[in-house]
Amino acid sequence: MKNETSVKYFYISAFSRETRGKPFITAFFFLIYVVGVLINSSIITVICLEVQLHKPMYLFICNLSIVDIFYTSVTVPKLLHMLLSGNHIVSFLQCYTQLYFFSSVATAEEILLFIMAYDRYVAICNPLHYKRILSRRNCSLMTCGIWAAAFFNSFLYVTTALYMSSCHSNIIHQFFCDAKSLTKTTCTSSLLFFVLTGIEILILAFIPMMCTLISYIKIFSVIYRMKSGEKRTKAFSTCSSHITVMSIYYGTCLAGYLVPPYSEVLDSVINIVYTSITPIINPIIYSLQNSNVQSALLSREKKEEEPWGAAQSFEEPQ
Repeated sequence: MKNETSVKYFYISAFSRETRGKPFITAFFFLIYVVGVLINSSIITVICLEVQLHKPMYLFICNLSIVDIFYTSVTVPKLLHMLLSGNHIVSFLQCYTQLYFFSSVATAEEILLFIMAYDRYVAICNPLHYKRILSRRNCSLMTCGIWAAAFFNSFLYVTTALYMSSCHSNIIHQFFCDAKSLTKTTCTSSLLFFVLTGIEILILAFIPMMCTLISYIKIFSVIYRMKSGEKRTKAFSTCSSHITVMSIYYGTCLAGYLVPPYSEVLDSVINIVYTSITPIINPIIYSLQNSNVQSALLSREKKEEEPWGAAQSFEEPQ
């Protein structure tokens, strides 16, 4: 007979044995959480208030900042509570609720990075039709579609995960409830869960990544044929920040999947970079490599604030 039990709680083992280093770890995560929220909130505020940034590219950057805030808010506050209280036990409901929202923002980022690559493709390779393809209405529909697809996909993913019986252990060797750690606690796997996981990797990761690579090959070929060096530099600068962010995202994801199952410390380090460090890096990359965002951040207080509703129709990014 299978030794299956009904798990009512999980034990988050990451940092649970640390005693001397707990103040440093707590201060570290508190600092990166506050800095991440402040930086991303500043990007969102500037894009909403500056009329010159009411363009498709900046709308997607704004959504990326929202995703980054959610990434840290889903994982870090609960970790800080565990570090301060010493209680590393989370209920079954709390664990799967955290998994649901974490999966939602992960799905939203995957789709968003693909849409941002499509935005650059249309702007550089098909500029005459940019306003028609990426009109204000279409961008609003795409934004709503991104979040609707993310929440619906996460609902299916977590629902199938609930059919797996936990019996090996209720200890999660991470600092939050992620799917990879939860599958290690199960003794009866759900075929539907692994089928859905495979479909998600194909549709939300592999196909968008390949389409993005193909689009950038086309973009670079168009940039290379430009006669003006100034135009070539300007066109490449609009893509460099997205390429950097995309490389960091897919690099950490790939590293997470390649980590051996027994390497729990390395897995934790990658998850810390993925969920806590990257949300700080993304807005810095966009602010440092985008002159429009830089000038808006520096001159926001000097300019008259205008509501989003007063913005004109989207224009092609220069």
